[in-house]
Amino acid sequence: MRLSPLRRAFAAILAAAAVNTPSSGLAGETAGPKTSAAAPSPRETIRLTRKSPAYWRVTFANPPLNIVGPAEMRRLDEILDQIEGDPSVKVVVFDSAVPGYFMAHYDLLKPLEDSTGMAPGPTGMHPVPDFMVRLARLKAVTISSIRGRTSGIGSEIVLATDMRFASREKAMLSQFEVGAGFAPGGGPMARLPRLMGRGRALELLIGADALDGDLAERYGYVNRALPDAELDGFVDRLATRIAGFDHQAIIDTKHLVDVASLPPDEEIRLGWEAFIASVQRPEAQARVSALVARGLQKGGDLEDHLNERTADYREPQP
Repeated sequence: MRLSPLRRAFAAILAAAAVNTPSSGLAGETAGPKTSAAAPSPRETIRLTRKSPAYWRVTFANPPLNIVGPAEMRRLDEILDQIEGDPSVKVVVFDSAVPGYFMAHYDLLKPLEDSTGMAPGPTGMHPVPDFMVRLARLKAVTISSIRGRTSGIGSEIVLATDMRFASREKAMLSQFEVGAGFAPGGGPMARLPRLMGRGRALELLIGADALDGDLAERYGYVNRALPDAELDGFVDRLATRIAGFDHQAIIDTKHLVDVASLPPDEEIRLGWEAFIASVQRPEAQARVSALVARGLQKGGDLEDHLNERTADYREPQP
């Protein structure tokens, strides 16, 4: 049976991962003693809190890394449906309850069918770019409160929100993917040049290094970097302030800013297709395999220093 481009893309990642993952089948199905503890549900790992009818919070709580995979994407889509369907919501804050991480990256080790079997979203795109487009175009104002490492799909989610505030001491933001041999898939090529200019966007995307809170503020990646002790209070006060304003005035103003600044949906789709194409290459498979061997998706040195460790890779000599 001929595989679709999307199926081939994830097959490439998983094949690379399986080389270095003890498994009875696909990567992630590790052999070893069974445990009776059930994995937490997506409702537990991505929590929706209604602080008031107008002010909601979405909290990522999936330790140790806040990895997001197909199940979490379905949960995020469910939350997005609720926000879109409730006319009283004026502001939504996204934050993390996991020390050290806002969100590491997408889950590269789940069974193939978990991702390829996902139905397209309302835009007709795969649920990942579909979510990014819909999040950016919500009538409600969205704010990211960023503490800890934020890379890959984590960066792409915060870029799709309207405002981003970061911990000066603890935030680290990046797109690591080029260092791992493939293109990012959630739209940063469309968003970053509009925020920080072409040169800085290319530095971030192709240099694949992390920016701390101060540098992220200077580059325009985030609105402000605040002292860590002040971040939560500042974001809460801003969200509470917005929640008290006239709803239609918020909607009208945000819509016109969207018209002036958001990329066309087509650019987000093209980014996803670039990811699908690039991740199939043997060079990408070799790099992902090396990362898995060193501890990809496990808490520890590799993930804590992912941008540096991707740069450590040396291509085999002929």
